[in-house]
Amino acid sequence: MTNILILGGGGMIGQKLAGRIIEHDIFPGANLVLFDRAFPPAGVPVKTVTGDVADPAMVRTLAAGRPDVIFALAAVVSGQAEAEFALGWDVNMMAMWHLLNALKAEHEASGGTYCPRLVFTSSIAVFGGPYPDKIGDEFLSAPQTSYGAQKAACELMVTDFSRKGFIDGLSLRLPTICVRPGKANAAASSFFSGIIREPLNGIEAVLPVADTVRHWHASPRAAAGFLTHAAGLDTNLLQGRRALNLPGFSCTVAEQIEALRRVAGQKVVDLIKPVPDQTIMGMVNGWPRDFAPDRAIALGFTAESSFDEIISVYLEDDLSL
Repeated sequence: MTNILILGGGGMIGQKLAGRIIEHDIFPGANLVLFDRAFPPAGVPVKTVTGDVADPAMVRTLAAGRPDVIFALAAVVSGQAEAEFALGWDVNMMAMWHLLNALKAEHEASGGTYCPRLVFTSSIAVFGGPYPDKIGDEFLSAPQTSYGAQKAACELMVTDFSRKGFIDGLSLRLPTICVRPGKANAAASSFFSGIIREPLNGIEAVLPVADTVRHWHASPRAAAGFLTHAAGLDTNLLQGRRALNLPGFSCTVAEQIEALRRVAGQKVVDLIKPVPDQTIMGMVNGWPRDFAPDRAIALGFTAESSFDEIISVYLEDDLSL
């Protein structure tokens, strides 16, 4: 039996991942456990454990169960990590340090036989400008935000603990996930989803940046697919480079809005209200805009090829949520 642990299992991506594992029977007969501070009332019906990923004692308890596959999704999002400096480092970096050391202790206690697959959700925030037209797999990781620095630090730890044989890990640099269901979160990128989700639900949406802003997107469905694909990947193919830029679709905010107009019409688009926010604009101006993720594509990772498709995924999977 495969034991699977999803850290951050109560969040949107954690729930999507758990649902995909169950729906597609990806790990037949697996024992699936979700860990988080809280869970949605109508969440995926599997075993849940409530606690704080920043609690070292709790992390050691989870590691003592020796899960075969660990999805490390729990994080403080970008805007909050920037505003609450100490919290961001405690949750986004120190929690990973405690987890990896707990897994190392289990590896050593097993005589070296225990070596779990760990899939860490990193971010394109590990990059900083100036950027080429498209970021290739050789581009330097040089974050310019606290969130990006925390994710980059975790990538290095995952690589080094894997090199030593304590875990078999990889880091997935997720695009901005759009269209997210539910309510807006504290991520600075939240508006990318909001300008689609809210109008489709008959609610006004605030656009805090110019419509010329270009960004890199993938759907929640694609994110869950990235994670399950990574869980079964032959990591020898990574040749020691355990962080991957993932596929997505690059478009401007104006192109997002045009896709929404094609899908839902002008009355829906009219619910988008430009309200410039200098803080958000300052952050967005330092974000990457387009990628050439050749390594990930060659390894079988896939995402949407248009923003129309991304909206369609939201309509199919989440509009009623």
